[in-house]
Parts: sequence; structure tokens; C-alpha cells
Amino acid sequence: MTFVNLNCVNGTKIEIDRVVASAPGKVLMTGGYLILERPNAGLVLSTNARFYAIVKPLHHQIKPDSWAWAWTDVRLTSPQLSREALYKLALKNLIIQTVSTSDTRNPFVEYAVQYSVAAAYATFDQNKKDLLHKLLLQGLDITILGCNDFYSYRNEIERRGLPLTPDSLATLPAFSSITFNTDDANGGNCKPEVAKTGLGSSAAMTTAVVAALLHYLGAVKLSSLKDFKERKDITDLDMVHKIAQTAHCIAQGKVGSGFDVSSAVYGSQRYVRFSPEVISSTQVAAKSVPLLEAIPEILKGKWDHDRTEFSLPPLMTLLLGEPGTGGSSTPSMVGAVKKWQKSNPPKSLDMWRRLSEANSALETQLNLLSQLAKEQWDAYKSVVESCSMLRSDKWIEQASEPNKEAVIKALLGAKDAMQGIRYHMRLMGEAAGVPIEPESQTQLLDVTMNWEGVLLAGVPGAGGFDAVFAVTLGDSSSNVTKIWGSLNVLALLVKEDPCGACLESADPRTNEITSVVSSIHIE
Repeated sequence: MTFVNLNCVNGTKIEIDRVVASAPGKVLMTGGYLILERPNAGLVLSTNARFYAIVKPLHHQIKPDSWAWAWTDVRLTSPQLSREALYKLALKNLIIQTVSTSDTRNPFVEYAVQYSVAAAYATFDQNKKDLLHKLLLQGLDITILGCNDFYSYRNEIERRGLPLTPDSLATLPAFSSITFNTDDANGGNCKPEVAKTGLGSSAAMTTAVVAALLHYLGAVKLSSLKDFKERKDITDLDMVHKIAQTAHCIAQGKVGSGFDVSSAVYGSQRYVRFSPEVISSTQVAAKSVPLLEAIPEILKGKWDHDRTEFSLPPLMTLLLGEPGTGGSSTPSMVGAVKKWQKSNPPKSLDMWRRLSEANSALETQLNLLSQLAKEQWDAYKSVVESCSMLRSDKWIEQASEPNKEAVIKALLGAKDAMQGIRYHMRLMGEAAGVPIEPESQTQLLDVTMNWEGVLLAGVPGAGGFDAVFAVTLGDSSSNVTKIWGSLNVLALLVKEDPCGACLESADPRTNEITSVVSSIHIE
């Protein structure tokens, strides 16, 4: 690490390298809607689609009169949207004001900046606070970039006359310009929205910005991607989680379940939400408490979420397919379901219970498969490989010995549980009047579930018209992507990657490999 003497002022040029951090997108396999209420759990997989935040000083000169400055400059650049915003950040109370924007503001990044700086002040002694103040006088230059898989590029692929395949997606430049939904169901009264695939771009973006800023300011020390799994002490990640959750909730205007931010920080997991009071009780949202007083309370608060490591069993592959409908509005769907719950308590509670039982059944079978893989690898591997070439109604024929029979029963149990989840999600959608599993998605998923080597298929999270997911056995994923293409479904390049927020070695837009990323350590 490079240590920088922040006392070099009076016009001295200070060299500070950029910090690059990333956080993954997610797929919520189970727990849609239920995860909003404790103690319901959800299984969430983090992916190899990552959001990146690049933080560096905006000015490399600190002028002699800078000690008297009350404000510092912040620049936010989003190259994929061709947007840039300039802000002033008050160094006394961390109020942020817009100077100019090329288009729509980004409240997720704005709150991430305020809360990250406040968290750094909250954790430093007076000497470090003085040095932090000098560092902030150089301004903050923040660039955000999201992997292509967060967004829909179907229109671009079709414009180029390419087939709807992952290979076609791979021909697009990394971090391509983002297209917009042009269809407007509200008669043209609303601005077009970015066409997304449902991987949780706002949570991944917020987490990446918070992680990069806290590392840049010296409040945490992130691990690299290759060291993430070996990390024992997660204290620094806990701080990233608390600040990212708070910033994301306040930017959304509500305290959500937080599974998307949690997976962006820690990676794949079984998740039970935190009590909303940990954020709302601080009155941050109402701005009735000064930020520099509220953030220490957030950091000291009782974060009672439950997070357990989880990932798909070996020899299984996560696939996502984009059906080309531009996605759905999760907040409006959640709002409709909540309204239905309140107006139909007995019926909704019974449906809630049945859905919860189906979710638990799938979790049990997947955990059993992971255990069987560990204890009886040869039998497990043999069954998965043979079943990858067969439809599920033929799997039981592979049970030639007890060890293999146990694996097959667990596979079929998982498949049955997924069917139960889909059934109850459809019923809930019909009762609430929202398309949790629309008819077009039902037809696609039914066909997918019957293909050779397919274990699971469903609509992730809140459902709707976002990308569907499938879990395949062995080498069967390539066949699924080909058949999806024939059905006008674009298979994405997304795979499961259990790692969470981490430090990157270089700007992701370049192929340059640097041996070290310099960081600011305030001592």
C-alpha cells in the first residue's frame, strides 16, 4: 500500500492513486415478498455481473487558502448514460447541493457520498479527522460503471442482425451505452426508464460507491476478489453493509428488506431481514437529526439480520434469460401485494404459510444435495452427469444403488418444491391483481422445466417481466441457451459468483494489470 503524507499543503501537489471497488448483482431464488417480513428467509445468489465505483481526487493541488473552505467539490460521472453531475459538499454538516447535472440526479450516489464521509468522521479521532478534512479538500471524483448484464441490449443485438445468444452479447463492448424503454403504458406522461434485467443495479451501485469511498477515506480495508473467500474478519464489510443499507433505503424512500444490498456486500447467502427500526429510529429519513449525529447511531445500532453462507450445490449452473419485455416495477408490485394482504388477512396468511413451506422445502433439498456432494462425491457426480442428459421423468431410472438413489430423490424433491413455489406465487399474483408470474413467463418456465438437465426454473424476486432464471445440471446449460434463443429469449452471460464487495486492481475499462492499488490510510 502507498501511504500519503496529507500534511503536504501550501500548493504542494499530492499524488493519490484511484481506488476501484466492485459489488455484485443478485438473483433472489426464494423468498419473494415473504422476505419483507421477519423471520422469513430468502436464498439469494450473487453473480459475476458487478457494478464498479472509481474514486480519485478531483484536484491534485491544495491551495494555501483551502483551510478556510467551507465546501468541497464532488463530480459524479456515469459514462454509460453520458451523464455528469457536479455537487458541493459542506464540510461542516455534509449537506450536498447540486451545482449542475447533465440530466437526472442520482440520489443513491448522493446519499452514499454523504453517509460514507459521515461514517469516516464517526470512526476517526480528532487527528485523523483533521487529516480527513484535508483529503476532502481535494474533492471527490467518482465514476460508476455497471456490467452489461444489468441492462437490456436486445435492441442493439437485433439492430446488428445478430442471433439472440450469449455469444452475441459477448461481442458488445464492455460497459456499453445503456438503452431505454421506449414503450410507455401511461400515455407518454412518464419519462422512459432504463431497460433492466432485474439484477439489483441500484443496490450493487450503492454498495460499490460506499465500499470505494470508505476504502479511499481510510475507514475500511477491502479484500481483493481472489482473497474474498479467505477473509476471516468481516468487521470492515459490516461497516460497508450498514452505510450502504442506509443510503439505499433513504434513496428509495422506504426501508426495504435489504437482501440485495446484503448480497452485494457479503455475496451469496441465506438471508433474514433486519428490523426496520435500526434505520427509521435514527430519524435519518426525516432529517430531524444532524447527519454527523445520526450516522454514529446507525453504526452502533442493533443490526439483527441473519446471514448464513449459501451457494448452489456443485456441478450446477445458474442461467438467466431475458424475455424481451423490458422488466417490471418491483415497488408497485410489492405495494399491490401489501394492499391485498391488509384487505384479506385470513386468506393471505394461509397463502403466505404455504409459500413459506415450499421455500423451506427447496432450501432443505439444496442443502442436502450439497451435503451428499461432500460425503458421496462419486455417486453425486455420476448422478448429476447422467441426469444432465435426461428429462426429469427419466431420472429415477438412474437409481442403480442406494447412494445414487438418495441424490436422485433430493433432485426430484428440489424440483417439486420449485413447482410448489411457482404455484403459490401465481395464486398470490392473481389474488393481488399483479403479474408475479405472467402467462407468457408461465409458458416459458413450463417448457424450460421439462428440458433435459434442468433442475429449477422460475421468476426471481418479486417476479414480473424481468429475466427468468434456471438452474441446470452438468453441461446441459448450453442446450438451454440454444433453445431459449429459438423462443426469442436472450440468455445472459450471468453466472453465480459467491463473492461480495471487494477491491479491484485497475479501472475495469482497461486491460492493464497493476501490481497494487494505492489507498489512503490516515494515521
